[in-house]
Amino acid sequence: MTLHQLLQEGASSLARAGDTEAKLDARRLLLEAFHLDMTHFLMNRMQVLEQTRDVGAAADRYREMIRKRSRRIPLQHILGSQDFMGLTFRVNEHVLIPRQDTETLVELVLEEHKDRNKKVLDLCTGSGCIAVSLSVLGGFEDVTATDLSFEALKVAKENAERLLDQGRAIRFLQGDLFDCLETRFDIITANPPYIATGVIRNLAPEVRDHEPRMALDGDEDGLCFYRRIAAKAGEWLEPGGCIYLEIGYDQGLAVSRLLEETGFENIRIVKDTPGLDRVVYAEGGRNV
Repeated sequence: MTLHQLLQEGASSLARAGDTEAKLDARRLLLEAFHLDMTHFLMNRMQVLEQTRDVGAAADRYREMIRKRSRRIPLQHILGSQDFMGLTFRVNEHVLIPRQDTETLVELVLEEHKDRNKKVLDLCTGSGCIAVSLSVLGGFEDVTATDLSFEALKVAKENAERLLDQGRAIRFLQGDLFDCLETRFDIITANPPYIATGVIRNLAPEVRDHEPRMALDGDEDGLCFYRRIAAKAGEWLEPGGCIYLEIGYDQGLAVSRLLEETGFENIRIVKDTPGLDRVVYAEGGRNV
């Protein structure tokens, strides 16, 4: 048996299970199981593997991971991590897997705010990818993150402890949006649940069956959390404060209207790299 043969075996199994990136996923799992980098895999992939206990254990690990992926368990859950903004975040079934889409929001905040003394609030923090990235990459010294899920906060805290420099910390609070807060902020960020309930059943099995429903479901029209955030965010913004909301590709106008109706000003929609609406920005106005 060679590494190449194991790769082909795994890729075939994943393809039969409906994995649209079967070969890529099989190769990533193979590298993980055998603790290889791509260079050593390419150099040794055609060599017959030694029949040792360690090699046998690695092959067993690989095949078990292939079985999990064949059940459409997300690759990130099997590996236990996902890269985001150049950082590696731990993930599991209790948090939404960080997406490249969300990097648009983080990059926008980093570009538009250079003052490390600004107080940042991240709602629906999940894995903590937004809050931790802003703290690590932007140097923001006062960051608070909230989530309703106790299990999600455990993951976020672990990511913060791993990625933040010693002596720095993020304040993690369990609560429903603003309910657990006591102070105001200069910047509010959020990637809330925004998928309409009826759409969830049509999502890929990896998302529908294995990511937390509470991180996906935005109620009947997908706008439930935006209404709640728009109604209350002004109470928690310092004068001159602003808000950044990740949105679905078709929600820009609706979310902008909600913010306008509650007194926010200078509202704009920002597109992601593929050119889709991805973030709504707004500033607290006179009536907020």
